[in-house]
Amino acid sequence: MKRLIVGLGNPGAEYAGTRHNAGFMVVDRLAERLGAMVEEYQDQALVGEACHRGAPLVLAKPATYVNRSGAAVRRLLETHDRRPRDLLVVVDDLDLEVGSIRLRPSGGSGGHNGLESIAGALGTTAYPRLRLGIGRDFERGGQVDYVLAPFSARQRPRIEEAFDAAQEAALCFTCEGIEAAMNRFN
Repeated sequence: MKRLIVGLGNPGAEYAGTRHNAGFMVVDRLAERLGAMVEEYQDQALVGEACHRGAPLVLAKPATYVNRSGAAVRRLLETHDRRPRDLLVVVDDLDLEVGSIRLRPSGGSGGHNGLESIAGALGTTAYPRLRLGIGRDFERGGQVDYVLAPFSARQRPRIEEAFDAAQEAALCFTCEGIEAAMNRFN
């Protein structure tokens, strides 16, 4: 069964390496690991196809900016004739400690505009997601500046470990499903 791994982020060099692009970074690392090129523009996203242990997967990075990812995700599901349960959205999360990951089969947005956009476009919150903790190390009102800044030198080792764990979790989801991935990585 083909799975879709969609990392959320903002396109453009000015956003590369920022906390809000954690989803893009996981997809880029998966692509490198699997020998895929996430370069074809399709359905408002950069897309590449790969295979892991015989399981086909599509890697995608919506080009619509984080807060408007829903339309691209809906179109990708339609193009590849997949249902929301075949999708794994990889996203940054302010409410998780830096370097932690959490998988869920469904749920609310937790205030994340990208997840809200996807739920609105799909008409459901029943799609798997992988949240990467970026923490809340900012002063009141500094959320936008924080998420649009790179990880600090102090955060870097922990987020690198999270990127590695997120890759493994996404590949487990691809081959074994969300329950197995949750049991192994939560």
